[in-house]
Amino acid sequence: MTDISKLAELRKLLMGMEQALGLEDLSAVERDIYYAANDLSAQSSGVRTTGLLAHTLMKNVSRPTFFRALKSLVSKGYLSQSALSRRGVYTVNNLRA
Repeated sequence: MTDISKLAELRKLLMGMEQALGLEDLSAVERDIYYAANDLSAQSSGVRTTGLLAHTLMKNVSRPTFFRALKSLVSKGYLSQSALSRRGVYTVNNLRA
């Protein structure tokens, strides 16, 4: 099996998991922000915008695209603004899987 074949198998597995979790309707940037938020939320209860912007998954995402996708995730219910802070802090909501 070539490296590309292995990568294709991993990609299919990832796509299947995303479908099972209801993430298939999110854009690639929305998914990456959601993944980053989940990753960062394991370290603390709230996820800061600055932490998300600095995350490895956001390396190639422009600020305007990031903030549009973040707003979309909040409106779709994947993230919520934290009740503990006025702005810039989000909580990850459980998926409807």
